[in-house]
Amino acid sequence: MSVPQETIESLLERPSLFKRLTLQDWGWAAVVLAATVFVFAKYSGAMDVYEIIILTLTAPALIAQGWYWKAFQPYSIAVAVCSLLGIWLYGDSYANAEVVFGLKYLFSSQSAIMWMSALFVLATVTYFGGLFTNHAFTLKTASAMTWVALVMGFTGLMVRWFESYLIDPDFGHIPVSNLYEVFILFCLITGLLYLYYEERYKNRSLGGFVLLVISAAVAFLLWYSFERDAAKILPLVPALKSYWMKIHVPANFVGYGAFALAAMTSVVYLIRARGERNNPQGFAATRLPSLAMIDDITYKAIALGFAFFTIATILGAMWAAEAWGGYWSWDPKETWALIVWLNYAAWLHLRFSKGWRGVPMAWWAIVGLFITLFAFLGVNMFLSGLHSYGEL
Repeated sequence: MSVPQETIESLLERPSLFKRLTLQDWGWAAVVLAATVFVFAKYSGAMDVYEIIILTLTAPALIAQGWYWKAFQPYSIAVAVCSLLGIWLYGDSYANAEVVFGLKYLFSSQSAIMWMSALFVLATVTYFGGLFTNHAFTLKTASAMTWVALVMGFTGLMVRWFESYLIDPDFGHIPVSNLYEVFILFCLITGLLYLYYEERYKNRSLGGFVLLVISAAVAFLLWYSFERDAAKILPLVPALKSYWMKIHVPANFVGYGAFALAAMTSVVYLIRARGERNNPQGFAATRLPSLAMIDDITYKAIALGFAFFTIATILGAMWAAEAWGGYWSWDPKETWALIVWLNYAAWLHLRFSKGWRGVPMAWWAIVGLFITLFAFLGVNMFLSGLHSYGEL
């Protein structure tokens, strides 16, 4: 497929990234570097070489992310401020969670995560309200709710990290070690990915559909929290006491979040395609984004998810070699991870080599989410193996 000449010319005329940087962007870089130097100076003595490497690589990654996506800068600063406020309110006593107003109702991990949950559900309803009424302000309000939900959710994870050390230094761990914590991470990554594409394509009509899958995750999270007391912070099992967890799990969930986003945009694709066939002037054909836009978002989400899932799988194999003495053991979790990888590899291969698009590929992306869901949750519920420490 040829690229239009005007598109090539516009890309050639566009200034380089460094020429587009503003004083605010350089200020963002200075803040990230200053924070990194502070963390290194204060905590390097407690870090091993791998954690120092992770910290060193995180700084340029955050700077680049903030330069590439400007909205990421105020979001990160808001998370940092709220997290530091929560940590400050705790002082040196975990008991303050029940007596300090700011912790009890706002910035303890459980309070912040409850705010996240409520705001995600409200944002879902508001997105649909704005879509059905065609009211721009309502859609903007839904976006604002989603941003606040993401701030509170990530604040909850950061404060929970601190809480784990406050309860007992031996308990301390990054909060990606169990289903409760990773469901929060899934909500946050899926929400951030959606908001990036919302801003990039200047269209909010997909919001309600994408947030449906986040609201479903929130419903599970609340059930799991209250029914199983899952929010309780416990010490790590020996298999998880590894620096690999800090990079393997987040990379995995960028993949899961991107695949979930692709599935929900594919649902919208099917609705729009059916609307165009049956009623070209109807709601679906006039209010929802064009098929080309939806297809482009779906493709980019799957490509991004596949890249991160591939990295996560490689990291998982390296972790397995260290923990269990072999890179691959055909454990149920590993086998289903391979099935997920093959599914999306085939999707991308047919997209690249055959140019497949349209309704069949949308259905495939939706089915892919159910395959991914079983690999993520179903294996924990119905199968056992070396990953049994993550069972429901």
